[in-house]
Amino acid sequence: MSELKIAANIVASVHYTGTLPDSGDVFDSSEGRDPLKFLVGHRQMIPGFEEEMMGAAVGERREFTLSPDRAYGEPLEELIAEFPKSEFAQLEESGVTIEVGMQLVAQTMQGPAPFLVKAVSEESITADFNHALAGKSLTFSVEVVELREATEEELAHGHAHGPGGVEH
Repeated sequence: MSELKIAANIVASVHYTGTLPDSGDVFDSSEGRDPLKFLVGHRQMIPGFEEEMMGAAVGERREFTLSPDRAYGEPLEELIAEFPKSEFAQLEESGVTIEVGMQLVAQTMQGPAPFLVKAVSEESITADFNHALAGKSLTFSVEVVELREATEEELAHGHAHGPGGVEH
């Protein structure tokens, strides 16, 4: 039997650290947690992450930097919207002062939508619904911990099951 490598329909478990190449700041890491488990080829990961990990075997370590187009894309103007400040009255009545840079969550028909407060005026609040890492290059250091064939159930559901797997 040949040694498994990262390919479509393989469940991969990896330890990773993601940093911003400009500053070296860590934006996410599995350090101190279970490894990240994902079903390869089922759009669970940003595109460049899977592309860079293809063919990796257990114990292999890879480091790579993704440009925004292979990560979270460029920020989109249409994801920036202005809302009347009155829509935030309940929050302000509870003693919260809404300030530029705050991360808040709007409840939408599609579920929770996190946004960044871009501007605050007497009348309105400008919200940016772009992913916090949109427009940024990302560097990853990744170690493959475990690989296995996906089960029929995982393939049917389109995600890995068990600890560290994506639950839906």
